[in-house]
Amino acid sequence: MTPIERVLMALAAAVLGAILGSFIATLSLRWPGNQSVVKGRSACDSCGTTLRPADLIPLISAALRRGRCRYCGAVIDPFHYRVELASAAIGGISLALSPGLAGAALALFGWLLLPLVLLDWRHFWLPNRLTLLLAATGLIAGGLLGTPLSGRLIGGAVAFIALEAIRLAYRRLRGRDGLGAGDPKLFGAIGLWLGWTLLPQVILLAAMLGLLSVLGRRQKVTKASALPFGAFLAVAAWLLAAVRTLSGAV
Repeated sequence: MTPIERVLMALAAAVLGAILGSFIATLSLRWPGNQSVVKGRSACDSCGTTLRPADLIPLISAALRRGRCRYCGAVIDPFHYRVELASAAIGGISLALSPGLAGAALALFGWLLLPLVLLDWRHFWLPNRLTLLLAATGLIAGGLLGTPLSGRLIGGAVAFIALEAIRLAYRRLRGRDGLGAGDPKLFGAIGLWLGWTLLPQVILLAAMLGLLSVLGRRQKVTKASALPFGAFLAVAAWLLAAVRTLSGAV
């Protein structure tokens, strides 16, 4: 594959990522409020005007309008284009690292993790349906990231059992939850993608990301403060999968 073909493939993946990011942003905003993700026209949050297709082009519409509604001039919630940009970056980086099936699998892994990151960060919620989808696709496509099925099955089981045991032990000893019930399920799904060998690195990097988040907070953090550990697990898992792809392990 020529360098130009590699660039074009990465750009195509970025465009696809931006389109998917628009849906992921809508899902993350509507689902927690029990709103339909696929029904209902998009409208301006300020004036309520129904948006036209030309107003909904991922990233481009926001850039042309400088982040404002074309009808009332109100500032559009930057959440939309930030998610689109993140999703575009996942696609572009994945195919730039490996312009083939491994890169496609890495992009899919990232796109499935992104709504889980957003929902856990904003609502401390890891929906079982998304986690199950992540696990199912890991069984099917996880091998493209370099780990055989046996290693991924072991990884899924070990990840879930280990984190669930920690969660239950903490609750029994301290009388309160230290981990959400969704975290072990997410970690198990990650194990089905990456296998058991990367699990210690995922936990360590997730803990480091959590510590950086605490240090970067302006408000005081206490023992009762909640952190979206599932989001840190997801980010750590994708970063490590990207590093392994870059290193030529796949």
